[in-house]
Amino acid sequence: MNDALKRPRIAFGALGGTVSMQAKASGQGVMPSMKGDALLEGLALGELAQVTAETLQMLPSASLTFIQLIEVLQWARLQVEQGAQGVVLSQGTDTLEEVAYFLDLLWPYEVPLVLTGAMRSPGQPGADGPANLQAAIQVALAAESRGRGVLVVINDQVHAAEHVRKVDSLAMDAFTSSYFGPEGLLVEGHVRYLKLPKSRSPLPVPQRLDHRVALLEASLAADIQLLDEVTGLGYEGLVIAGFGAGHVSREWARCVGQIASWMPVIVASRTGAGSTATCSYGFNGGEMDLQRKGALMAGFLCPRKCRLLLWVLLGCGMEGILGQRLAAQNAQG
Repeated sequence: MNDALKRPRIAFGALGGTVSMQAKASGQGVMPSMKGDALLEGLALGELAQVTAETLQMLPSASLTFIQLIEVLQWARLQVEQGAQGVVLSQGTDTLEEVAYFLDLLWPYEVPLVLTGAMRSPGQPGADGPANLQAAIQVALAAESRGRGVLVVINDQVHAAEHVRKVDSLAMDAFTSSYFGPEGLLVEGHVRYLKLPKSRSPLPVPQRLDHRVALLEASLAADIQLLDEVTGLGYEGLVIAGFGAGHVSREWARCVGQIASWMPVIVASRTGAGSTATCSYGFNGGEMDLQRKGALMAGFLCPRKCRLLLWVLLGCGMEGILGQRLAAQNAQG
């Protein structure tokens, strides 16, 4: 038998992003240009794996759509069904945390799906793309990665899709999992997990793709015009990035009560870390008041990921389990 056929197969899909960006001319700025095969050139894979590469998109990650991500999910599922022992995706870091969580909600396999990217483009000194790609493939190959859903591998750390967040615009250590910490570390080319896998409950792939969920952030002395318009603009759900532990002004609270009678409303924290409260603040616009008005509190889940969860549940016709899903997610930590 050919030695290449004996090696485990890793399917690699490139979506664009900084990891693939080059400048056409000096001073023009970098743009996605390197395809999947080119990104793998020079990696020290040796005899570790047979890696097949495809270019799925060539976009900055801010331009990815739900429809495109469903197509990426279908591609990844096909790779597993055809025998891949791990799937790796590269993309831009701007939406890396959101894409990872979106795919994690829908990933039904024990086979790991690993996402990575880069903070520096290939032409910059100290470009981190090759090292991150190498590490992502090593994580995808590890037997210990099975059953962990979608993982984000960057800067020699392995993060759970649920917890990872980009917390710096340009720094090399831009990604962290606040409070929870990384799931594991890359040590001399091997992944060392710090935590046991958690139980997972993947959702069905949404059958509806044209519905919309609004995300609005509370801010000092903000007016209510956008809130007043939400129900009439065709949205089917609302996420509010609230102050502190999940609070809004009393004017916003009045609107939340009206909106929650029409559609699901989640209130998360805009702070970037920590949980929403449930039974601490009783003022008009505090979390106790908002819950009485029909809103659900997000717990540790950030506003952006709340929007993704609600969008998926609405698309599956399963919005009725939103409260249970949020509670279960926060119970697991």
